[in-house]
Amino acid sequence: MASGDQSKKRKQRYLPQNRPAKKKGAYPLKPGVQGFFISCDGGREFQASQEALNVIDSFFEELVHGTGLKVNSSGFLEKPINKKVTFSYSEDEDEDEEEGNNGEEEENKGDGNLTEVSESGNNQVNEKELAASEGSCEVKQLAENETEKNEEDEGKQKNEEDEGKQKNEEDEGKQKNEDDEGKQKNEEDEGKQKNGVDEPPRKKACMEEANASTKVNENAEMSIDKLIDAELKELGDKSKRRFMKLDPGCNGIAFIQMKRRDGDPSPKDIAQHAMTSAAATKKHMSRFILRLVPIEVSCYPSEEEISRAIKPLVEQYFPIETDNPRKFAVLYGARANTGLDRMKIINTVAKSIPAPHKVDLSNPEMSIVVEIVKTVCLIGVVEKYKELAKYNLRQLTSTK
Repeated sequence: MASGDQSKKRKQRYLPQNRPAKKKGAYPLKPGVQGFFISCDGGREFQASQEALNVIDSFFEELVHGTGLKVNSSGFLEKPINKKVTFSYSEDEDEDEEEGNNGEEEENKGDGNLTEVSESGNNQVNEKELAASEGSCEVKQLAENETEKNEEDEGKQKNEEDEGKQKNEEDEGKQKNEDDEGKQKNEEDEGKQKNGVDEPPRKKACMEEANASTKVNENAEMSIDKLIDAELKELGDKSKRRFMKLDPGCNGIAFIQMKRRDGDPSPKDIAQHAMTSAAATKKHMSRFILRLVPIEVSCYPSEEEISRAIKPLVEQYFPIETDNPRKFAVLYGARANTGLDRMKIINTVAKSIPAPHKVDLSNPEMSIVVEIVKTVCLIGVVEKYKELAKYNLRQLTSTK
Protein backbone atom coordinates (compact mmCIF):
# COMPACT_ATOMS: atom_id res chain seq x y z
CA MET A 1 0.00 0.00 0.00
CA ALA A 2 2.86 2.32 0.77
CA SER A 3 4.29 1.83 -2.71
CA GLY A 4 0.90 2.65 -4.28
CA ASP A 5 0.54 5.83 -2.23
CA GLN A 6 4.06 6.93 -3.16
CA SER A 7 3.37 6.40 -6.92
CA LYS A 8 0.23 8.55 -6.68
CA LYS A 9 2.12 11.32 -4.94
CA ARG A 10 4.86 11.24 -7.56
CA LYS A 11 2.37 11.69 -10.41
CA GLN A 12 1.16 15.04 -9.05
CA ARG A 13 3.27 17.83 -10.49
CA TYR A 14 3.55 21.18 -8.74
CA LEU A 15 5.18 24.45 -9.63
CA PRO A 16 7.70 26.08 -7.23
CA GLN A 17 4.87 28.32 -5.86
CA ASN A 18 2.97 25.17 -4.72
CA ARG A 19 0.41 25.56 -7.51
CA PRO A 20 -0.59 22.73 -9.82
CA ALA A 21 0.67 22.94 -13.40
CA LYS A 22 -1.82 24.08 -16.03
CA LYS A 23 -2.93 21.59 -18.61
CA LYS A 24 -1.69 22.37 -22.10
CA GLY A 25 -4.06 22.28 -25.06
CA ALA A 26 -7.63 23.35 -25.81
CA TYR A 27 -10.29 23.90 -23.18
CA PRO A 28 -12.81 21.05 -22.71
CA LEU A 29 -16.27 21.22 -24.24
CA LYS A 30 -18.89 22.32 -21.70
CA PRO A 31 -22.60 23.30 -21.84
CA GLY A 32 -23.52 26.89 -22.65
CA VAL A 33 -21.43 27.37 -25.80
CA GLN A 34 -22.32 27.80 -29.45
CA GLY A 35 -20.23 27.19 -32.54
CA PHE A 36 -19.62 24.41 -35.07
CA PHE A 37 -19.65 20.64 -34.67
CA ILE A 38 -17.06 19.09 -36.99
CA SER A 39 -16.58 15.43 -37.84
CA CYS A 40 -13.28 14.24 -39.32
CA ASP A 41 -11.14 11.14 -39.78
CA GLY A 42 -9.88 9.50 -36.61
CA GLY A 43 -6.51 10.85 -35.49
CA ARG A 44 -6.88 14.04 -37.54
CA GLU A 45 -8.71 16.14 -34.97
CA PHE A 46 -5.95 18.72 -34.60
CA GLN A 47 -5.53 19.25 -38.37
CA ALA A 48 -9.30 19.41 -38.88
CA SER A 49 -9.73 22.02 -36.14
CA GLN A 50 -6.95 24.18 -37.60
CA GLU A 51 -8.49 24.00 -41.08
CA ALA A 52 -11.95 24.67 -39.66
CA LEU A 53 -10.72 27.88 -38.02
CA ASN A 54 -9.42 29.16 -41.38
CA VAL A 55 -12.49 28.06 -43.37
CA ILE A 56 -15.03 29.47 -40.90
CA ASP A 57 -13.12 32.74 -40.54
CA SER A 58 -12.98 33.23 -44.33
CA PHE A 59 -16.73 32.65 -44.77
CA PHE A 60 -17.46 34.89 -41.79
CA GLU A 61 -15.54 37.74 -43.45
CA GLU A 62 -17.39 37.13 -46.72
CA LEU A 63 -20.73 37.48 -44.95
CA VAL A 64 -19.74 40.55 -42.94
CA HIS A 65 -17.85 42.49 -45.64
CA GLY A 66 -19.89 41.24 -48.61
CA THR A 67 -16.89 39.83 -50.48
CA GLY A 68 -16.74 36.54 -52.34
CA LEU A 69 -19.03 34.87 -54.85
CA LYS A 70 -22.72 35.74 -55.10
CA VAL A 71 -25.03 32.72 -54.86
CA ASN A 72 -28.69 32.68 -55.78
CA SER A 73 -31.43 31.31 -53.53
CA SER A 74 -31.42 28.16 -55.69
CA GLY A 75 -27.76 27.54 -54.82
CA PHE A 76 -26.23 28.54 -58.19
CA LEU A 77 -23.78 31.33 -58.94
CA GLU A 78 -25.03 34.52 -60.58
CA LYS A 79 -21.95 34.68 -62.84
CA PRO A 80 -20.20 31.58 -64.23
CA ILE A 81 -16.67 30.89 -63.05
CA ASN A 82 -15.34 29.03 -66.11
CA LYS A 83 -14.60 31.73 -68.67
CA LYS A 84 -12.87 31.39 -72.02
CA VAL A 85 -9.54 33.15 -71.69
CA THR A 86 -7.82 34.40 -74.86
CA PHE A 87 -4.18 35.40 -74.74
CA SER A 88 -2.60 38.03 -77.01
CA TYR A 89 0.41 35.76 -77.58
CA SER A 90 -0.57 32.48 -79.26
CA GLU A 91 0.85 29.79 -81.58
CA ASP A 92 -1.03 31.13 -84.62
CA GLU A 93 0.87 34.42 -84.38
CA ASP A 94 4.17 32.51 -84.15
CA GLU A 95 3.37 30.67 -87.37
CA ASP A 96 2.48 33.92 -89.17
CA GLU A 97 5.71 35.56 -88.00
CA GLU A 98 7.80 32.58 -89.16
CA GLU A 99 6.17 32.65 -92.62
CA GLY A 100 6.81 36.41 -92.90
CA ASN A 101 10.46 35.99 -91.88
CA ASN A 102 10.97 33.18 -94.42
CA GLY A 103 9.57 35.37 -97.22
CA GLU A 104 11.86 38.24 -96.30
CA GLU A 105 14.90 35.96 -96.22
CA GLU A 106 14.09 34.60 -99.71
CA GLU A 107 13.77 38.15 -101.11
CA ASN A 108 17.07 39.15 -99.53
CA LYS A 109 18.75 36.12 -101.09
CA GLY A 110 17.49 37.12 -104.57
CA ASP A 111 18.72 40.69 -104.17
CA GLY A 112 22.09 39.40 -102.99
CA ASN A 113 22.62 37.34 -106.19
CA LEU A 114 21.89 40.36 -108.39
CA THR A 115 24.30 42.59 -106.52
CA GLU A 116 27.06 39.99 -106.77
CA VAL A 117 26.74 39.86 -110.57
CA SER A 118 26.76 43.63 -110.92
CA GLU A 119 29.75 43.97 -108.60
CA SER A 120 31.84 41.46 -110.64
CA GLY A 121 31.23 43.44 -113.89
CA ASN A 122 32.08 46.78 -112.36
CA ASN A 123 35.35 45.53 -110.82
CA GLN A 124 36.88 44.81 -114.25
CA VAL A 125 36.22 48.37 -115.49
CA ASN A 126 37.51 50.00 -112.30
CA GLU A 127 40.89 48.21 -112.48
CA LYS A 128 41.72 49.90 -115.82
CA GLU A 129 40.70 53.34 -114.63
CA LEU A 130 42.80 53.04 -111.44
CA ALA A 131 46.02 52.21 -113.36
CA ALA A 132 45.69 55.36 -115.53
CA SER A 133 44.92 57.72 -112.65
CA GLU A 134 47.74 56.62 -110.26
CA GLY A 135 50.40 58.86 -111.88
CA SER A 136 48.39 62.05 -111.77
CA CYS A 137 47.35 61.44 -108.11
CA GLU A 138 50.98 61.36 -106.89
CA VAL A 139 51.75 64.86 -108.33
CA LYS A 140 48.57 66.32 -106.80
CA GLN A 141 49.35 64.91 -103.34
CA LEU A 142 52.81 66.61 -103.19
CA ALA A 143 51.30 70.01 -104.01
CA GLU A 144 48.50 69.57 -101.46
CA ASN A 145 50.96 68.66 -98.65
CA GLU A 146 52.92 71.89 -99.11
CA THR A 147 49.80 74.07 -98.99
CA GLU A 148 48.54 72.26 -95.84
CA LYS A 149 51.79 72.99 -93.96
CA ASN A 150 51.57 76.72 -94.72
CA GLU A 151 47.93 76.84 -93.60
CA GLU A 152 48.71 75.07 -90.28
CA ASP A 153 51.42 77.65 -89.38
CA GLU A 154 49.05 80.55 -90.04
CA GLY A 155 46.25 78.88 -88.00
CA LYS A 156 48.55 78.43 -84.95
CA GLN A 157 49.44 82.11 -84.91
CA LYS A 158 45.76 83.12 -85.09
CA ASN A 159 44.77 80.73 -82.26
CA GLU A 160 47.43 82.17 -79.93
CA GLU A 161 46.15 85.70 -80.52
CA ASP A 162 42.50 84.62 -79.92
CA GLU A 163 43.40 82.87 -76.63
CA GLY A 164 45.04 86.01 -75.27
CA LYS A 165 41.97 88.08 -76.06
CA GLN A 166 39.61 85.52 -74.41
CA LYS A 167 41.65 85.54 -71.18
CA ASN A 168 41.41 89.30 -70.92
CA GLU A 169 37.63 89.25 -71.50
CA GLU A 170 37.11 86.49 -68.85
CA ASP A 171 39.00 88.49 -66.20
CA GLU A 172 36.84 91.55 -66.90
CA GLY A 173 33.63 89.44 -66.72
CA LYS A 174 34.61 87.96 -63.35
CA GLN A 175 35.12 91.38 -61.84
CA LYS A 176 31.72 92.54 -63.10
CA ASN A 177 29.96 89.42 -61.72
CA GLU A 178 31.53 89.92 -58.30
CA ASP A 179 30.33 93.52 -58.20
CA ASP A 180 26.79 92.45 -59.22
CA GLU A 181 26.65 89.71 -56.56
CA GLY A 182 27.69 92.16 -53.85
CA LYS A 183 24.92 94.55 -54.90
CA GLN A 184 22.29 91.73 -54.89
CA LYS A 185 23.29 90.61 -51.40
CA ASN A 186 22.97 94.11 -50.06
CA GLU A 187 19.51 94.48 -51.64
CA GLU A 188 18.35 91.13 -50.16
CA ASP A 189 19.54 92.11 -46.68
CA GLU A 190 17.64 95.38 -46.89
CA GLY A 191 14.47 93.54 -48.07
CA LYS A 192 14.65 91.04 -45.20
CA GLN A 193 14.97 93.83 -42.67
CA LYS A 194 11.89 95.51 -44.11
CA ASN A 195 9.74 92.34 -44.29
CA GLY A 196 10.77 91.02 -40.85
CA VAL A 197 12.85 88.07 -42.24
CA ASP A 198 9.62 86.28 -43.41
CA GLU A 199 9.46 84.23 -46.60
CA PRO A 200 7.28 85.31 -49.54
CA PRO A 201 3.59 84.43 -49.12
CA ARG A 202 3.41 81.96 -52.04
CA LYS A 203 6.41 80.00 -50.85
CA LYS A 204 5.05 79.99 -47.30
CA ALA A 205 1.67 78.61 -48.47
CA CYS A 206 3.38 75.82 -50.42
CA MET A 207 5.47 74.90 -47.39
CA GLU A 208 2.37 74.78 -45.18
CA GLU A 209 0.59 72.47 -47.65
CA ALA A 210 3.61 70.16 -47.80
CA ASN A 211 3.85 70.03 -44.01
CA ALA A 212 0.12 69.25 -43.74
CA SER A 213 0.43 66.38 -46.25
CA THR A 214 3.41 64.90 -44.41
CA LYS A 215 1.48 65.08 -41.12
CA VAL A 216 -1.50 63.26 -42.70
CA ASN A 217 0.78 60.52 -44.04
CA GLU A 218 2.44 60.12 -40.64
CA ASN A 219 -0.96 59.86 -38.94
CA ALA A 220 -2.10 57.24 -41.48
CA GLU A 221 1.04 55.20 -40.92
CA MET A 222 0.66 55.45 -37.17
CA SER A 223 -2.99 54.42 -37.38
CA ILE A 224 -2.10 51.35 -39.49
CA ASP A 225 0.60 50.37 -37.01
CA LYS A 226 -1.84 50.77 -34.14
CA LEU A 227 -4.43 48.65 -35.94
CA ILE A 228 -1.90 45.88 -36.55
CA ASP A 229 -0.76 45.95 -32.92
CA ALA A 230 -4.36 45.80 -31.72
CA GLU A 231 -5.12 42.86 -34.01
CA LEU A 232 -2.03 41.00 -32.80
CA LYS A 233 -3.06 41.58 -29.20
CA GLU A 234 -6.53 40.20 -29.94
CA LEU A 235 -5.03 37.11 -31.56
CA GLY A 236 -2.73 36.59 -28.57
CA ASP A 237 -5.50 37.07 -26.00
CA LYS A 238 -7.77 34.00 -25.99
CA SER A 239 -10.60 35.90 -24.33
CA LYS A 240 -10.89 38.26 -27.35
CA ARG A 241 -10.83 35.60 -30.08
CA ARG A 242 -14.05 35.18 -32.03
CA PHE A 243 -13.37 31.53 -32.97
CA MET A 244 -11.59 29.09 -30.68
CA LYS A 245 -11.25 25.31 -30.70
CA LEU A 246 -12.49 23.20 -27.79
CA ASP A 247 -11.62 19.63 -26.91
CA PRO A 248 -14.73 17.37 -27.04
CA GLY A 249 -12.77 14.38 -25.69
CA CYS A 250 -13.74 11.97 -28.50
CA ASN A 251 -11.96 10.64 -31.57
CA GLY A 252 -13.08 11.87 -34.98
CA ILE A 253 -14.73 15.03 -33.59
CA ALA A 254 -13.71 18.68 -33.27
CA PHE A 255 -15.61 21.67 -31.96
CA ILE A 256 -15.07 25.35 -32.82
CA GLN A 257 -16.56 27.80 -30.32
CA MET A 258 -17.91 31.10 -31.64
CA LYS A 259 -18.03 34.06 -29.27
CA ARG A 260 -20.76 36.00 -30.97
CA ARG A 261 -20.75 39.79 -30.73
CA ASP A 262 -23.38 42.38 -31.58
CA GLY A 263 -24.12 42.42 -35.31
CA ASP A 264 -22.34 39.12 -36.06
CA PRO A 265 -24.11 36.49 -38.19
CA SER A 266 -25.25 33.32 -36.47
CA PRO A 267 -23.43 29.99 -36.86
CA LYS A 268 -26.37 28.80 -38.99
CA ASP A 269 -25.88 31.63 -41.49
CA ILE A 270 -22.12 31.03 -41.74
CA ALA A 271 -22.50 27.26 -42.22
CA GLN A 272 -25.28 27.64 -44.79
CA HIS A 273 -23.24 30.20 -46.75
CA ALA A 274 -20.24 27.86 -46.71
CA MET A 275 -22.25 24.88 -47.95
CA THR A 276 -24.11 26.74 -50.72
CA SER A 277 -20.88 28.25 -52.06
CA ALA A 278 -19.12 24.86 -51.87
CA ALA A 279 -21.99 23.18 -53.75
CA ALA A 280 -22.00 25.90 -56.42
CA THR A 281 -18.24 26.25 -56.98
CA LYS A 282 -17.03 22.68 -56.25
CA LYS A 283 -13.88 24.32 -54.92
CA HIS A 284 -11.69 22.19 -52.65
CA MET A 285 -11.64 23.87 -49.23
CA SER A 286 -10.37 21.35 -46.72
CA ARG A 287 -8.50 18.08 -46.56
CA PHE A 288 -9.58 16.81 -43.14
CA ILE A 289 -13.09 18.25 -42.52
CA LEU A 290 -16.05 15.98 -43.26
CA ARG A 291 -19.21 17.55 -41.79
CA LEU A 292 -19.61 21.09 -40.50
CA VAL A 293 -22.86 21.51 -38.54
CA PRO A 294 -23.83 24.76 -36.76
CA ILE A 295 -24.58 24.51 -33.04
CA GLU A 296 -26.62 27.30 -31.45
CA VAL A 297 -27.53 25.74 -28.08
CA SER A 298 -25.69 23.35 -25.76
CA CYS A 299 -26.84 21.87 -22.46
CA TYR A 300 -26.77 18.72 -20.36
CA PRO A 301 -28.52 15.73 -22.01
CA SER A 302 -31.67 15.54 -19.92
CA GLU A 303 -35.28 16.05 -20.98
CA GLU A 304 -35.82 19.05 -18.74
CA GLU A 305 -32.61 20.80 -19.79
CA ILE A 306 -33.24 20.18 -23.50
CA SER A 307 -36.83 21.52 -23.38
CA ARG A 308 -35.60 24.60 -21.49
CA ALA A 309 -32.59 25.29 -23.76
CA ILE A 310 -34.46 24.86 -27.06
CA LYS A 311 -37.04 27.61 -26.36
CA PRO A 312 -35.09 30.49 -28.01
CA LEU A 313 -34.57 28.39 -31.16
CA VAL A 314 -38.30 27.59 -31.31
CA GLU A 315 -39.22 31.27 -31.03
CA GLN A 316 -36.72 32.23 -33.73
CA TYR A 317 -37.32 29.51 -36.36
CA PHE A 318 -40.79 28.10 -35.46
CA PRO A 319 -43.03 31.00 -34.36
CA ILE A 320 -46.57 30.22 -33.29
CA GLU A 321 -48.34 32.90 -35.37
CA THR A 322 -47.26 32.23 -38.96
CA ASP A 323 -49.00 32.03 -42.32
CA ASN A 324 -46.41 29.55 -43.66
CA PRO A 325 -46.02 26.57 -41.28
CA ARG A 326 -42.79 24.66 -41.77
CA LYS A 327 -42.06 20.96 -42.01
CA PHE A 328 -39.27 19.72 -39.77
CA ALA A 329 -37.37 16.60 -38.78
CA VAL A 330 -35.27 15.71 -35.73
CA LEU A 331 -31.87 14.10 -36.36
CA TYR A 332 -30.24 12.33 -33.42
CA GLY A 333 -26.64 11.23 -32.88
CA ALA A 334 -24.76 10.12 -29.77
CA ARG A 335 -21.04 9.57 -29.13
CA ALA A 336 -19.42 8.16 -25.98
CA ASN A 337 -22.82 8.01 -24.26
CA THR A 338 -24.98 4.87 -24.13
CA GLY A 339 -27.12 5.66 -21.09
CA LEU A 340 -29.75 7.80 -22.90
CA ASP A 341 -32.90 6.67 -24.64
CA ARG A 342 -32.90 7.88 -28.25
CA MET A 343 -36.69 8.15 -28.64
CA LYS A 344 -37.12 10.10 -25.40
CA ILE A 345 -34.73 12.83 -26.61
CA ILE A 346 -36.39 12.99 -30.05
CA ASN A 347 -39.88 13.22 -28.51
CA THR A 348 -38.90 16.01 -26.13
CA VAL A 349 -37.51 18.05 -29.05
CA ALA A 350 -40.55 17.35 -31.27
CA LYS A 351 -43.05 18.23 -28.51
CA SER A 352 -41.39 21.60 -27.93
CA ILE A 353 -42.30 22.70 -31.48
CA PRO A 354 -45.76 24.41 -31.58
CA ALA A 355 -48.82 23.04 -33.46
CA PRO A 356 -48.86 24.86 -36.84
CA HIS A 357 -45.57 23.20 -37.78
CA LYS A 358 -45.56 19.53 -38.73
CA VAL A 359 -43.10 16.65 -38.78
CA ASP A 360 -42.06 15.42 -42.24
CA LEU A 361 -39.17 12.96 -42.33
CA SER A 362 -39.12 12.57 -46.15
CA ASN A 363 -38.95 16.24 -47.26
CA PRO A 364 -38.30 18.54 -44.27
CA GLU A 365 -37.74 22.27 -44.77
CA MET A 366 -35.84 22.58 -41.46
CA SER A 367 -33.83 19.93 -39.68
CA ILE A 368 -33.10 20.01 -35.94
CA VAL A 369 -29.73 18.33 -35.34
CA VAL A 370 -29.17 16.86 -31.85
CA GLU A 371 -25.62 15.62 -31.19
CA ILE A 372 -24.74 14.18 -27.78
CA VAL A 373 -21.02 14.05 -26.95
CA LYS A 374 -20.28 12.47 -23.56
CA THR A 375 -22.31 14.62 -21.13
CA VAL A 376 -23.04 17.56 -23.46
CA CYS A 377 -26.06 17.91 -25.77
CA LEU A 378 -25.50 20.08 -28.87
CA ILE A 379 -28.55 21.39 -30.76
CA GLY A 380 -28.63 23.24 -34.09
CA VAL A 381 -31.12 24.12 -36.83
CA VAL A 382 -30.17 23.76 -40.52
CA GLU A 383 -31.91 24.18 -43.88
CA LYS A 384 -31.65 21.90 -46.95
CA TYR A 385 -29.83 19.25 -44.93
CA LYS A 386 -30.34 16.42 -47.43
CA GLU A 387 -29.94 18.62 -50.52
CA LEU A 388 -26.54 19.84 -49.29
CA ALA A 389 -25.23 16.29 -48.68
CA LYS A 390 -25.84 16.47 -44.90
CA TYR A 391 -23.43 19.42 -44.71
CA ASN A 392 -20.52 17.23 -45.78
CA LEU A 393 -17.83 19.48 -47.30
CA ARG A 394 -15.85 16.63 -48.83
CA GLN A 395 -18.88 15.20 -50.60
CA LEU A 396 -20.06 18.62 -51.83
CA THR A 397 -16.69 19.54 -53.34
CA SER A 398 -15.95 16.12 -54.89
CA THR A 399 -16.16 16.03 -58.69
CA LYS A 400 -17.41 12.43 -58.89
